[in-house]
Amino acid sequence: MLDATKRMVTKAVYFICEKRSALGSRGMVVTNHPLASAAGAEMLLAGGNAIDAAVAALFALTVVEPMMVGILGGGVAHISTPDGAHTILDGLSTAPAAASSTMYDVLQDQNQNSRLTRGRANEVGPLAVATPGALAGWCEALERFGTMTLDDVLQPAIRLAARGFVATHYLADCIKDMSADLASDHELSRLFLPNGLPLAAGDRLVQADYADTLRLIGRKGPGVIYGGPLGAQIISHIGRQGGILSGNDLRQYRVKERAPVRGLYRGYEIFGPPPPASAGVHITQMLNILEGFDLAGMGFGSADSIHVLAEVIKIAFADRAIATADPDFVNVPVEKLIDKSYATLLREQIRLNVAQGWTSSLLATESRNTTHVTVVDNSGNAIATTQTINSLFGACMQIPGTGLRTNNYMYNFDPRPGKALSIEPGKRVFTSMAPMMVRKDGKLRYALGLPGALRIFPSAMQAIINLIDHRMTLQQAVEAPRIWTDGGALEVEPAVSDHVIHQLRELGHDVVRVGRIAGGMGAVAMDDDGGLTGAACWRADGTPVAIAGGLARPGIRFST
Repeated sequence: MLDATKRMVTKAVYFICEKRSALGSRGMVVTNHPLASAAGAEMLLAGGNAIDAAVAALFALTVVEPMMVGILGGGVAHISTPDGAHTILDGLSTAPAAASSTMYDVLQDQNQNSRLTRGRANEVGPLAVATPGALAGWCEALERFGTMTLDDVLQPAIRLAARGFVATHYLADCIKDMSADLASDHELSRLFLPNGLPLAAGDRLVQADYADTLRLIGRKGPGVIYGGPLGAQIISHIGRQGGILSGNDLRQYRVKERAPVRGLYRGYEIFGPPPPASAGVHITQMLNILEGFDLAGMGFGSADSIHVLAEVIKIAFADRAIATADPDFVNVPVEKLIDKSYATLLREQIRLNVAQGWTSSLLATESRNTTHVTVVDNSGNAIATTQTINSLFGACMQIPGTGLRTNNYMYNFDPRPGKALSIEPGKRVFTSMAPMMVRKDGKLRYALGLPGALRIFPSAMQAIINLIDHRMTLQQAVEAPRIWTDGGALEVEPAVSDHVIHQLRELGHDVVRVGRIAGGMGAVAMDDDGGLTGAACWRADGTPVAIAGGLARPGIRFST
């Protein structure tokens, strides 16, 4: 018989967890690559805290997940400190000062709702590059909340870049998928398409130029890019290719500190990032609506529970399409969206016997290619941070001699003028990133997040109800089958049964089976006795590394 931690049986869904969770007491690091998890654990073992470990892991991910994340990308960090405070550091990319709402030649489709542009200019190449915020965000987190130097936390990444590492199947598949775009850039082609063939799983990837760049950043700090000589190299290369990113864009970039959105769900406090991130507002909104339904009684994976989840997710996307953007440019009615009386009005409109068309005009403007890190230490610090260069390998441009890959964050904007998400100089990209934390009775209980673009925050919400309503273990909660819809087709993962799919279709859902929804979730749970559980799911190379044990008691000596 399967162990209870490896089995989940309900009225409708049976699934086996493919991975095992890790147990520790002195620290937990969960990332989407084992070598990045090792880099974070190295910092904890050396006496660093969770923020030191997370930043080290992120730098390591720029080496071992080069298709997903880079210091010229952007992201959001959610930090909780021992005093119970929550801080959001917004290091998202911004539109360059020379950008405009009419900078792309939009190719309209028959529905007049296209975001395709001539020559894929908002997706690949110099005009796709937004002002990067990742390095600034990581360095600010380290300076304000960490204990180690930038040079210290860079050492694992430098080793991995200089000595090389063995490519996983995940990386090799991404290279193969993007080989045509990679071939158009000499630097990327040299690294990832040696002798004209995609790097294969098991091949060693060495990035000597990038190791030198990381050493320089370790010595000089982030200013070497934000106004320094390395930044000048970046601007010069992008400019020669026809881009508009300028030195002033780099010099004037600032990380923004934001207060988290706080919600209450069945006695738990839910904390998430505010706009321009969707997660805090719309996870709170969805949970407020769901609080009026007996999800546990419906059973995980039943047609009833999936129907309710689908309707609530559609409602969130309908509101998100008109309300969520950079609050410096768009008035986002946060308080209304998270108000429980508003949730009651929405809940009353849901019909349990039929699917409804909650209208969303949202353009799918985000990439699924992201990464996430969750770290907790034994002093009460926790960080959940989601980062990306947006699409696979970003804009598919690498700055010669540096190993730096550019983002294509301009792809996240609506290329049409007159929209909430239209391009404006200095405007921050919106995002579905969901570095979430959950408290109960004043104590931090869960920290989690995942990649996956528009599917991120609904997936994070489902993990939260798996934990709270369905009483799953952490491993079950992150690996459980997911659903997703933005008002169109209802996507379900393979474990959802044919019987349930038939019932959902009878309710009016256009059900589509997909191989996976969103990416690999990394989560940490905290027990009352100080125990830590870390879990990563089957959807990526995720690996939890737990630290237990400790140093000897003071004053102990061996007698001869």
